[in-house]
Amino acid sequence: MYDLAIVGGGPGGYVAAGKAGQAGLKVILFEKRELGGVCLNEGCIPTKTLLYSAKVLDYAHHADRYGITVLGADPDYSAILKRKTKVVKKLVGGIKVQMRNAGVEVVSGEAVLEGRSSEAFTLSCNGASYEARNVLLCTGSEAAVSPIPGLREGLGTTVLTNREILELPELPERLVVIGGGVIGMEFASFFNSMGTQVTVVEMLPKILGPMDGEISAMLQAQYAKKGVDFHLGCQVVAVEGNEVVFKDADGQEQRAIGDKILVSVGRRARLEGIGLEKLGVELALNPAGRPYGVKVDAQMRTNVPGLYAAGDVTGFSMLAHTASREGEVAVNTILGVADEMRYNAIPGVVYTNPEVAGVGLTEQEAALKGIAVEVKKLPMAYSGRFVAENERGEGLCKMVLDAADGRILGVHMLGNPCSEIIQSACMAIEKGMRASDLQTVVFPHPTVSEILKELI
Repeated sequence: MYDLAIVGGGPGGYVAAGKAGQAGLKVILFEKRELGGVCLNEGCIPTKTLLYSAKVLDYAHHADRYGITVLGADPDYSAILKRKTKVVKKLVGGIKVQMRNAGVEVVSGEAVLEGRSSEAFTLSCNGASYEARNVLLCTGSEAAVSPIPGLREGLGTTVLTNREILELPELPERLVVIGGGVIGMEFASFFNSMGTQVTVVEMLPKILGPMDGEISAMLQAQYAKKGVDFHLGCQVVAVEGNEVVFKDADGQEQRAIGDKILVSVGRRARLEGIGLEKLGVELALNPAGRPYGVKVDAQMRTNVPGLYAAGDVTGFSMLAHTASREGEVAVNTILGVADEMRYNAIPGVVYTNPEVAGVGLTEQEAALKGIAVEVKKLPMAYSGRFVAENERGEGLCKMVLDAADGRILGVHMLGNPCSEIIQSACMAIEKGMRASDLQTVVFPHPTVSEILKELI
C-alpha cells in the first residue's frame, strides 16, 4: 500500500514526488515516457537550449556593435540539435537521481485509475495492480490541433507540432507558423535567427495572447524588422499541401507557403484514458459547456476524496512552474499542512531575443475587472547596465498600480534579461507590496533590475 501514487512525471509530478518522499511518505510515480514530462523533453528545456544557440548567433552577427569582429559565424544545425539532446538527457538523469534519493519508486508505463474502496485507490499499469491511499493526477497536456481541413492529414510530414519540430533533421527554407502565442513566437524567433523565412498567421489582432498589448506590439515590430512576416486577425481555413490558406481581416483569401508548417494554437489537457469516468471525477467546463480540465479547489482536491490534480491536466495555468507549485500544495494538503494555490503572481516569460516577461494584471485586464489603475513605464534604456549590454536595443518596463492604495498589481517587461528580473516583481505582488515599499529596497548597481525602482 502506497501513501501516494502520482500519475505523470512532469514538473508537477516529480516535484510533488520528491517533496512527499522527503516527508516520509511511501510514493510511487508512474510515467509513460520520460521523467520530466513535456517541459523537459519536448517543451521548456529543449526550446530554451535552441533559443540560446540562436541568441549566441545573433550576438556574433552583431558583435561589431561592441567593437568585436567575428568572422564566419554560421549555425551548425546538427551540432545545435546534438547539444539540445545532451542537455535534455543530463537533466532527465538528474531527476532520476532526485527520485532515488527521495525514496520514490518510479514505474515506466501508463497508469489507469481502476476504482476506489473505502481505504484506497486501485491503479493498473503494465498488467500489474497497485493500491494507494491518495492519488495525484499530473497527466499534463498535448498540442491542440484545430479541425482545419487538410491540417491533420499533413501531421508528421509537412505539418508539425512543437514535438516534431524539435527533431527536424535540417533547417527549412520557409516556415509558416499557425498561432502567434508564446510557443509560436519562440519557434519563429529561433528559425528566424537560423536564416529561415518565417511567416506567422494569428487569429487575434495581436501576438502573445493575453500578454501586455503595448509590449506585444513592440516585440512584433522588432521581429518584423528582422524579416518575420506577420498576418494578424486572420482565420486559417485550410491547409493544402505546403500552403496555409487564410482569410485576412478584410475577409480576403490569402496563402502562405512553407516547406514546413508549425501548428501552435494552444494545448489541451490529457483527460482521456486515465479512468476519470470510473470514479465520477468532475471536470471544469468552459462557457460553451465543454470540459477543459479536471476541476480542483485551492488545495488541488478534486470532488473525489483523496484524489488530487496538478499541472496542465487542470487546464487552467499551463506553465511548468505553476504545475510545480500546485504539486507542492497537493502534497502539503495530504500531509495536513495548511496551504493554498494562488494565481495572482504567476509569471509568464517569452524567450525570444529580446525576452518578454510579465506577472500580474495588465492594463487591459484591470480595466475588464473595473479596477482603477495608475500605470508607470520607462524605456529600459534608463538602466545603465541595459545600455552597456544592449547596443541599439529597445525595451520597456511597465508597472500597473492600484490607483486607490498604490499596491503593485502587475509588471510587464521587454528587454534582456527580463526573465531573470521578473521574480522580484512576483514577490512584490505575492506579498502585497506597494510602490512605496519597493522604494526602500536596495538594488545592486549597475543591474537591469534597477529599472523596477527607477519606475517609482
